[in-house]
Amino acid sequence: MRSTRAVLLPGTASDEVFVASVFAGPLAEAGLSLLAPASRGVREHVEALDAAWDGTPLVVGGVSLGAHVAAAWAVRHPERCAGLLVALPAWHGAADGAPAALAASASASVVESAGVEAALAGVDGWLGAELRRAWPRYGTRLAEVLREAAGSSSPTLAELGGLTVPVGVATCTDDPVHPLGIAREWVGALPRAVLRTTTLAALGADRESLGRATLTAYLDA
Repeated sequence: MRSTRAVLLPGTASDEVFVASVFAGPLAEAGLSLLAPASRGVREHVEALDAAWDGTPLVVGGVSLGAHVAAAWAVRHPERCAGLLVALPAWHGAADGAPAALAASASASVVESAGVEAALAGVDGWLGAELRRAWPRYGTRLAEVLREAAGSSSPTLAELGGLTVPVGVATCTDDPVHPLGIAREWVGALPRAVLRTTTLAALGADRESLGRATLTAYLDA
């Protein structure tokens, strides 16, 4: 019997390489198969989810923006969704000045005026290395994708309240761009959700730490 597929989407200007590094191992251990589409931006993420649907309910989710898009897809198509894996939710409803949206908008402006390296000045460590790897893959679309993300909406708390599938939510307690309080509000709104936490330091040392936290929360839900 074929294992349940999990379709997981990247965060803003991230990519399928990072998604696989976070989720492939933990999902395999749980008997789930990973599909990490090479999609770019909100519209392509939705198209990837639609293309993955083959009549069998999917586990969907992702990181930050990818989690938002997957949750919105689940709200629109509850019959297609077997569960949600939500890593680092950044806001619910309209962005309304959320830290992640402000950061994306500011980065887009610097990318347009001064280039990628200027936008990443001062971003060091594993995160800086990750962005310097992923951002050039977007080419001339980078600023456009950053702005699209900054202006996008996530499901509202009321919409999340209508989802009856199990949901695993994970966040990093030391991440100001994806506040712990937002993750708690998602879990408070969802009927069947569990929250697990990790840290950015742990994520830097072991990408799978975030995937394990998300999947453990899902299995507990």
